[in-house]
Amino acid sequence: MGIDLSIIWFVIIIFATLMYIVADGFDLGIGIILPFTKDPTERDVMVNTVAPVWDGNETWLVLGGAALYGAFPLAYSVIIDALTIPLTLMLVGLIFRGVAFEFRFKALPEHRAFWDRAFIGGSLLTTFCQGITVGAVINGFEITGRHFSGSALSWLAPFPLFCGFGLIIAYALLGSSWLIMKTEYRLHRKMCSLTVYLALALLAVIAVISIWTPLAHADIALRWFSLPNLYFLLPVPLLVLASTWCLVRSAYNYGNYAPFFLTLLLIFLGFSGLGISLWPNIIPPSVSIWDAASPPQSQGFMLVGGLLIIPVVLGYTSWSYYVFRGKVKSGENYH
Repeated sequence: MGIDLSIIWFVIIIFATLMYIVADGFDLGIGIILPFTKDPTERDVMVNTVAPVWDGNETWLVLGGAALYGAFPLAYSVIIDALTIPLTLMLVGLIFRGVAFEFRFKALPEHRAFWDRAFIGGSLLTTFCQGITVGAVINGFEITGRHFSGSALSWLAPFPLFCGFGLIIAYALLGSSWLIMKTEYRLHRKMCSLTVYLALALLAVIAVISIWTPLAHADIALRWFSLPNLYFLLPVPLLVLASTWCLVRSAYNYGNYAPFFLTLLLIFLGFSGLGISLWPNIIPPSVSIWDAASPPQSQGFMLVGGLLIIPVVLGYTSWSYYVFRGKVKSGENYH
């Protein structure tokens, strides 16, 4: 029995996507929650917590997109055709976020507010469009032959839009829990309070999506609620409840590291639930990873490069976070 390269590449793409959600998620989350403080000094501290690492975090987005293009070209072409508008808007948001991130430190004091608004707007737009993309993928695409045959506005539906708002809450929670770990004094306490509300809001979002998807998709309902699947999958929602309770309790008690790592656990559980619902389809409702895969020769050739690049990315990313570990104090900056 040979090695299934499609599964290997699917795992690589899932890993890159999860790394992006975690790493760039709290970057974008800081932009989303920036309006919760009007103090310029606190805003500078918030942005400085990610200043040394934010641009490197987007490496995972590039890696995931390139891997999808090379390993599953059918999935790439369908997703690009179906989601041209939200994906383009996402890139616009990333550009605004990146430019504003750098310019706000160089701008004159009277111009700082403009770049703060651009930073907030770019973060919100990027996150909202990413959530729409996730929701649209869950909803599935109309395919005729090997081409997308639906409307260019098929993503403009209640469920993808709700997922867009839901991801804003998830990234905001990542951002606030990251700031709990990286800040101190009044800003630390403020983020602890905000994290409690965001954690409960995210739990509500997860609950709505968990009810909505099986009601809208019979195959997902069968996957989760048929026996004996129900017994094996029941720990996932139970762990979501337990991790949310621990997160709220830790933030309420002004913890330092636990809220962020519990948030990561919550995000991972939500991501796992998505994977359980869709597997083995990469283009719901009917195109599996094997249907969308490129030839084994292409996947094998790419895998050689991937196995060389991924450890390097992990290495320099880990080193960056190690070098810039610890609390960020007022007056410290990297510009």
